[in-house]
Amino acid sequence: MNRHFNLVLLCLPLAALGWLLAACSTVHPVAAKYSGATPLEWSCRLADSEMARRGDSLAWTPAGKAKWDYTAGLFTLSLLKLNERVPNPQYVEFTKRAIGSFINERGEIQTYKPGEYQLDAVNPGKTVLALWQLTHEERYRLAADSLRHQLAGQPRTPDGGFWHKERYTNQMWLDGVFMAAPFYAEYARQFGEPHDFDDVAKQIQLMDAHAFDLHSGLLYHGWDAAKVQPWANPATGCSSNFWGRAMGWYLMALVDALDFIPEQHPARAQLIAELQKVSAGVVRWQDSQTGLWWQVMDQGNRAGNYQEATASAMLVYALAKGVHRGYLSPAFRVAAEQGYAGIVSRLIQSDGAGKWSLTQCCSVAGLGFKNAAGRDRDGSFDYYVAEPVIRNDLKGVGPFILAGLELQGR
Repeated sequence: MNRHFNLVLLCLPLAALGWLLAACSTVHPVAAKYSGATPLEWSCRLADSEMARRGDSLAWTPAGKAKWDYTAGLFTLSLLKLNERVPNPQYVEFTKRAIGSFINERGEIQTYKPGEYQLDAVNPGKTVLALWQLTHEERYRLAADSLRHQLAGQPRTPDGGFWHKERYTNQMWLDGVFMAAPFYAEYARQFGEPHDFDDVAKQIQLMDAHAFDLHSGLLYHGWDAAKVQPWANPATGCSSNFWGRAMGWYLMALVDALDFIPEQHPARAQLIAELQKVSAGVVRWQDSQTGLWWQVMDQGNRAGNYQEATASAMLVYALAKGVHRGYLSPAFRVAAEQGYAGIVSRLIQSDGAGKWSLTQCCSVAGLGFKNAAGRDRDGSFDYYVAEPVIRNDLKGVGPFILAGLELQGR
């Protein structure tokens, strides 16, 4: 059930953002305001702040440390989407440096290792396709071809689901559905490969078939087809908890893939029904006081649990977009607005000098092997809440920017 509550916004001091903020405020003058600013203004604020913080650190150089990275792909795609609403050459130039610097004239991608078969590595392909459409540079088309070629050889479970990575044998993760499915669908649409829509839908539907839990209305983070991983339930193959960001990945995968799957495709109605089903589960576990979602979604204020920014931003974005596209009823817009208000009032902070930060971001979480501290990534509650909490993780900043675009209205 959706538990409604009155929005209580804590006023934050506004920083002067020059001509860009003025431009944002004039695009939709009647848009609702959160802590004194519209969603579009908040998207501009966090985008500008993050670009200033990052500088050229995401760009590839021969002696540098930057790698082909899914988080950079998510952030830069949000910048290009923001640029469509508030044209700013800085958003495009930043994206060209952060993603384009990796791609040479032959379309080869620096630091990318296709033989690792990481679905994470496919995610920047969404930005690559956007840059190809924006610039018409052939190197972007060639790079997209390389990423599509990876999917052609991606190892699969016995029933056809993509392994999350080569070293994660027979495992499907919610994360991987987001990394691959929307790119796969967009590539199929751009380059006339309609038979691939069947496979795109299959990847999403397999995750639902194996990982959905009827009692909670949520999906487990991962599924092991062989049912042999230490974190896997030996009867079902599923991991043991509902991680907030994993649910965010999955819901975003659905609304983004549906942008490209044709209206007449037989699986489209099934995917929309899946989005409706899982969205109902997500809203059920939304905190009634803050509008936010928890790191371990169904465990509420259990000791150690916390309200997590990346999951909250992802879920707000997906719910708001689902409403705008007509997949979800207007009631879900209320949940999205409540979540967004909670993020702005509780998790966004100003440094007092014009920059804004997104706080309470889980740095990373996964299944199997060990984390940086040497702890087993066993999928337990204690594991998820023990991973580092940081500021301005791109896995939260990008979805927050996208959420603002959806809540601003068209």
